[in-house]
Amino acid sequence: MGGRRLTAKAESLALKAPFRISGYTFTTAEALTVTVEEDGRRGRGEAAGVYFLGEDLVSMRAEVEGVRAAVEAGVSREALQALLPPGGARNALDCALWELEAVTAGEPVWRRAGVPAPRPLRTTFTLSADTPEAMAQGARDYGQARAIKVKLTGELELDVARVRAIRDARPDVWLGVDGNQGFAADDLPALLDALVEARVSLLEQPLPRGRDAELEGLGSPIPVAGDESLLSREDVAGAVGRFDVVNIKLDKCGGLTEGLRMAAEARRLGLGVMVGNMVGTSLAMAPAFVLGQLCDVVDLDGPIALARDSEPGVRYRDGDVWAGPEVWGGPDPASPAA
Repeated sequence: MGGRRLTAKAESLALKAPFRISGYTFTTAEALTVTVEEDGRRGRGEAAGVYFLGEDLVSMRAEVEGVRAAVEAGVSREALQALLPPGGARNALDCALWELEAVTAGEPVWRRAGVPAPRPLRTTFTLSADTPEAMAQGARDYGQARAIKVKLTGELELDVARVRAIRDARPDVWLGVDGNQGFAADDLPALLDALVEARVSLLEQPLPRGRDAELEGLGSPIPVAGDESLLSREDVAGAVGRFDVVNIKLDKCGGLTEGLRMAAEARRLGLGVMVGNMVGTSLAMAPAFVLGQLCDVVDLDGPIALARDSEPGVRYRDGDVWAGPEVWGGPDPASPAA
């Protein structure tokens, strides 16, 4: 019997094109991949971190190195939750321990997590903020998409034109918009009128973090989802009366363990549940795909933005995403435990 061995690899992932949201333009995506090996078996996890909280490859790698001794000594996935705060480092380690646990036990993660047998999930395809004409063409180019998420920038008149152009280009799709904290409360009545007219089904994070109280009494005719305002399970109770949907991202909450708990807490409080992603490879999407089996809205299109994905990768077909056990989650058919 051998001991555990932890490795961490930092990588900058090239994007097909610059990706613009409110307040940020991304030209590359960062990824920290963690592998935990034990007795010839391995578990893997990938994290991009939380850019709006200042996480990057340096900070995430430092956090991983800070718990190396505990991980290699055999720390449990449950104990890991107390060793690291929510964020990218814990996400990468948590997902690696989930896969290692599944391969060792000879059953897939979804079964160990008590999640229904996986099915393909309808996912949104995201449009980076651009001119209305360019975004409309992007919507047309997403020919297989049955759901599209539109990045807005808080420029009310321009954003309304963007949404109208996209709806005209794709009258057939489910449409959601993401403000990424870009709007002021005074903008919301006019924005909502335009969104209703364009048959938009979800408004995500319109106001900056810390100003969520301004959503109280809004009476939005469209469900409002919280993203940047809702990091981990301790934030979920504060969503009641302000948000209708909780957008869970494994990088924010610190892994699948916490993500599943967030989903359960949101349901208990009568809130909808969404799973989202930071841009990353299929290795980052696959654990979120397990959580997505419990969600109302799924946004797992991260690899589409990359110049090159990891292999084997998740599959996109007819607007759905599928992450099989060959991508992540085991058991590995080559494992003695399988």
